[in-house]
Amino acid sequence: MTLKTVLFSSLLCVIAISMESPTMRAAEKNALEPGPADKGAPKDFTSTRSGLKYRILRKTDGVKPTSRDTVKVHYKGWLDSGKEFDSSYGPKGESIEFPLSGVIAGWTEGMQLVGEGGMIELEIPFELGYGAAGSPPDIPAKARLHFIVELLNVKQAPKPLEPGPVDEDAPVPFTTTDSGLKYRIRRKSDGKKPTAANRVEVHYKGWFDNGETFDSSYERRNSIAFPLNGVIKGWTEGMQLIGEGGMIELEVPYDLAYGAQGRPGIPPKSTLHFLVELLQVK
Repeated sequence: MTLKTVLFSSLLCVIAISMESPTMRAAEKNALEPGPADKGAPKDFTSTRSGLKYRILRKTDGVKPTSRDTVKVHYKGWLDSGKEFDSSYGPKGESIEFPLSGVIAGWTEGMQLVGEGGMIELEIPFELGYGAAGSPPDIPAKARLHFIVELLNVKQAPKPLEPGPVDEDAPVPFTTTDSGLKYRIRRKSDGKKPTAANRVEVHYKGWFDNGETFDSSYERRNSIAFPLNGVIKGWTEGMQLIGEGGMIELEVPYDLAYGAQGRPGIPPKSTLHFLVELLQVK
């Protein structure tokens, strides 16, 4: 089974095997098993808001990665049955390097909890792994995945972009539409307003009620373009309220977002908040 099949989602991503000195490569090939865990490492798992379970097996003061960073790791993964389905360890084992934004959601979240030089154990529910379908033949449907991961190195991404300026007289209170969508115009514009049939290019960031950011094009330093009728209802409605060059803040109730069921990385019945700059209407 290849590493790409096991770790990587359908997002475009490239695995870069690090090029190192012969001495360093020999040392890694001798790493037949994971390194030592702390004597006081917790036996119990901690659960995050998304449903991910983890425990830090080796603490470190090293830098913690963000979702934008590239990490180099050693790891092994197994199913509930104990069957190992992939590992970078072994006589011919090589560490791997990849962008943290290009793997399954459980890895993207979990690896941000441990510092460089540390080791973490992850228990990933299927919603944060390969979903209800799994990844046959090695990952069954609705499979819960277990991993031990050693974080060897963090390559930090460039600093994220910042949103553009807000009007000095931008309103503080939100306006509520008939659908329940709440919005406030942060920067007015006389530019063209899109319709649901248009394709738009935007910069945005999204966060939960608790202020936790779950997605951001500013962090990736890349705007995105998409058909406005191909996104959540709150976006389709909200983006038609501003002109090209404008900025809007949206508070999207769950029934205009991902519904009662949520989706990987988005808990059920989540109210979502967005700041969006409309760069172009196509």
